[in-house]
Amino acid sequence: MSKSSWQSRRRPGRRGRQQNPWLRQHSGQRYATEVPQDLQDSDCEDGEVASTSASSSTGASSVPDLPGYYFDPEKKRYFRLLPGHNNCNPLTKESIRQKEMESKRLKLLEEDEQKKKVARMGFNASSFLQKSRLGFLNVTSYCRLAHELRVSCMERKKVQVQSSDPSALASDRFNLILADTNSDRLFTVNDVKVGGSKYGIISLQGLNTPTPKVNMHENLYFTNRKVNSVCWASLNHLDSHILLCLMGLAETPGCATLLPASLFVGSHPGTDRPGMLCSFRIPGAWSCAWSLNIQANNCFSTGLSRRVLLTNVVTGHRQTYGTNSDVLAQQFAVMTPLLFNGCRSGEIFAIDLRSRSQGKGWKATRLFHDSAVTSMQILQEEQCLMASDMAGKIKLWDLRTTKCIRQYEGHMNEYAYLPLHVHEEEGIVVAVGQDCYTRIWSLHDAHLLRTIPSPYPTSKADIPSVAFSSRLGGSRGAPGLLMAVRQDLYCFSYS
Repeated sequence: MSKSSWQSRRRPGRRGRQQNPWLRQHSGQRYATEVPQDLQDSDCEDGEVASTSASSSTGASSVPDLPGYYFDPEKKRYFRLLPGHNNCNPLTKESIRQKEMESKRLKLLEEDEQKKKVARMGFNASSFLQKSRLGFLNVTSYCRLAHELRVSCMERKKVQVQSSDPSALASDRFNLILADTNSDRLFTVNDVKVGGSKYGIISLQGLNTPTPKVNMHENLYFTNRKVNSVCWASLNHLDSHILLCLMGLAETPGCATLLPASLFVGSHPGTDRPGMLCSFRIPGAWSCAWSLNIQANNCFSTGLSRRVLLTNVVTGHRQTYGTNSDVLAQQFAVMTPLLFNGCRSGEIFAIDLRSRSQGKGWKATRLFHDSAVTSMQILQEEQCLMASDMAGKIKLWDLRTTKCIRQYEGHMNEYAYLPLHVHEEEGIVVAVGQDCYTRIWSLHDAHLLRTIPSPYPTSKADIPSVAFSSRLGGSRGAPGLLMAVRQDLYCFSYS
């Protein structure tokens, strides 16, 4: 080949590089032109490529995005994104995301420990007091704003859990916690190391001491089936039982079990009389709810696949309602004879309990989310309903106009079954996201008041379970949040 023909082959490539618009803006950065070619020819085992002359002033935003590679702004290097875990030192998008989330979590934990929690502009006690004295704030508004300020300043304390079997406390992991109506007891579902679950009731009487200590009351009740849903039930008296929905296993069908709280010795002084223990065979239930409505006395509901089952505990009578989707969330209204149901399809509908058939108009109210509804709560006046879904949306619905009147931003969910907690007395909404962050919003204006990171790294298996109460530990208790994660129980109380 002659020299002239060789040069003619090279000229188009040189013109292409000179006309590159990115190079015209970054002509002094040689690595930008050479790294892509180096990456194509590189066979480095660790997937690492140096950016040879990167300027310290050049951020990650000015670095070209190369398919299959990730640029680390701290190390100023390109790293190969590997598709799987067959490499001894794999670098995947998932690992990068985990690293970023862990860095964010540690930063928030450090801010919490240094008490750098900052409320919104002008959000301080002296300002509220001055406005209240001048007549700009009524008593209700003043109390609500004061509560919001306290939420932003709650401090974390580890709770010492005492039990007759300390070795079990060190190995069993909290899966779920649920406070009763008076918030002096906490029902727990714990994952056992050898497999399966066991139940317990924690007395919260010693929670308000300077060093929080609580007692775990257990029994021999054990199951190797998954607990899909749980709620307190008032059969003999207020919160006398716990209603559990268990998935079927192999040839064993699913069941709904009423477990007397009296089985847990010492869980509630003064109510030692034995309660009724009963179990109802049902297909796998996604959700359950106990009725406090006088028109559905001694009844509970279970949300199944494409139907709702209403059961009377005393008579055993059952009423079935067919649906077009799986029912993932349920709650009874108290003042009106309605049962609200949230579905996998995103539909929320109410069943009129006076209707004994699925005739015309048996669905009293219909609302729609864009994703599966995982949790619902009816507000006290029963004019509004709060619901969350698997797209991370939390919406407040007006049941009279069937319109969304408020939306709470920041919640993270993609596919998990996560509960929602609404506390009107304190004026807050609490939810734990799939990213393991506990977020607290103002109920009245949807402002995000506090984001609490988990004490442990983010993991699908370590999503915290929380309980909030205006009187944590009983009638003399103070407002606070309980968080259970792994083997630990934490209390965030008002200072």
